Amino acid sequence: MKRIAVINQKGGVGKTTTTVNLGAALARRGYRVLLLDLDPQANLTVHVDKRPDLESNTMTNLLLEDARLEDLVQPTATPGLAVVPSDSSLAGVEQVLANRIGRETILREALDGYSGAGELDFVLFDCPPSLGVLSANVLVAADQVVIPMQAEFLSLQGMAKLLEVIQLVQKRLNPDLGIACVLPCMVDARTNLSAEVLREIGEHFGSLLATTRIRNNVKLAEAPSFGLTIFDHAPDSNGAADYEAFAGEFLTALGMAQAAAEAPEAAEPTATPVDPELAENPEPAENPAPTETAAERQAEA
Repeated sequence: MKRIAVINQKGGVGKTTTTVNLGAALARRGYRVLLLDLDPQANLTVHVDKRPDLESNTMTNLLLEDARLEDLVQPTATPGLAVVPSDSSLAGVEQVLANRIGRETILREALDGYSGAGELDFVLFDCPPSLGVLSANVLVAADQVVIPMQAEFLSLQGMAKLLEVIQLVQKRLNPDLGIACVLPCMVDARTNLSAEVLREIGEHFGSLLATTRIRNNVKLAEAPSFGLTIFDHAPDSNGAADYEAFAGEFLTALGMAQAAAEAPEAAEPTATPVDPELAENPEPAENPAPTETAAERQAEA
């Protein structure tokens, strides 16, 4: 069971989108994946069509009440993909755990004692946009880190602090923690700015920079409102192609190249189009949608 943290203290860079759709891409390849929503905003929970306001078994129960992980896991609509949801009460965890001894190891201990660990291939953690107790728990529990970054210069700000925290965790609490890759998100290959930022990111991170580019894609932004992954919402979109490509690259980086080659036949993506004019292929004008979106269902509560 590989434990992967998707983290960046900057908000709006694609952490939740990456966690959900990477998890879904891996599940489509036959892997068994568990998503853990560590963000009090509960965006991942909504993305997989759960109701944060109605959930009674969440990450809060695990962190504050020592609930067993196996009692919190819920299935999703994607076969092989499960989730432990979040709710707004998770925002109070930082204060409650402030003086608790061993607060940074709660999540690792829960995973170490998880009776269903042998049935899982991956655990993906969606982190909050901060470097507090919740993120510390994730870094202590994780094996590898994926860092989504927006292709803007401001995204480079604060990266030094994130790397410093990762190195501190490696030194004191989790010496096996490694950085799997830095993933460029919201890339517009038609602009010089994106190309310049990608060059600068490459200079900073070298081989850690993923070759896959997650392009700007409206379907990726729409999918959470329907409670669907990109593969269910718009399987022919650039977003689906890009996350399928990243899943293959990710598996190869983990030394699972043979499995990476066994991608679903429907997805044969290229990481980035050669012609910049193709960076945003026309999407279908109309996309069949469920009669009620996840956002609407929440509003009715």
